[in-house]
Amino acid sequence: MERRKLWYQAVADCEARGEPYALVSVLGVAGSVPREPASKMVVTGEHSYDTIGGGHLEYQICQQARDRLARQDYTSDLAHFPLGASLGQCCGGSVSVLLEAHPGSEQELILFGAGHVAKALVTILAQLPWRITWVDERLELFPSDVPANVHIHHTDDPVGDAPNLCSCKHALILTHNHQLDFDLCRALLTAGGCSSLGLIGSETKADRFRKRLDHRGFSADAIDSIRCPVGHPDVPGKRPMEVAVSISAELLALTTPHRTTSARRGLPWRQLRGLIQNTDTKETTE
Repeated sequence: MERRKLWYQAVADCEARGEPYALVSVLGVAGSVPREPASKMVVTGEHSYDTIGGGHLEYQICQQARDRLARQDYTSDLAHFPLGASLGQCCGGSVSVLLEAHPGSEQELILFGAGHVAKALVTILAQLPWRITWVDERLELFPSDVPANVHIHHTDDPVGDAPNLCSCKHALILTHNHQLDFDLCRALLTAGGCSSLGLIGSETKADRFRKRLDHRGFSADAIDSIRCPVGHPDVPGKRPMEVAVSISAELLALTTPHRTTSARRGLPWRQLRGLIQNTDTKETTE
């Protein structure tokens, strides 16, 4: 049986795999409580690790954390819980907690092909906040040890699996077979829903694919959505690692949001002060 992770082990594991999670910390307590200040737990979409005391308090906090993760609301929040009848707990004390939601990986990539360029690309993307599903029919080509944020999807039907795998995700086709490349492009354009679609190849290959897709009735907009040749034009070189660097640069340029950073970030002092004042009032009346 696998030993349950402590909160800091769970944080390290979620960060390595790029899984979103919420860190819950007990900031302050009053009276009789199940755990003391600085107790922590980690909540993911499906699991929880460590504990801040169990019971309905922990259940309610887990629900709040999962609701926040489901909404992709990666902000922090403060809350105060009297351990009375409303929570079905009879400790009689109160607990103040901080809930911090973390996004994990910023992007998800479905990578078709396990050749030299794909291996070099995984080496780079393993160091970035991406979750990667690596797809190929040839199990023997996958490395025996892959980074924590990489999931191997070995299948004898990559074309059939592609639409479900790539829905709302970035897709990159780097296979060894031009016909397989074309079939994947056709399946993904038919299904729609990819965040982006890139295809390795030359201008000659790109022109040939455009004509074949046009002949099969795909619109010009759909065909133009395929980036081919794939890679950033300012990064030269044909070695596998050079091509991988070029593709990585293009993916980063494609997916990095251009947003203005707000001057105020995190929890405002008014909310912190309000929680402190609310806690002091409750402790005085208890």
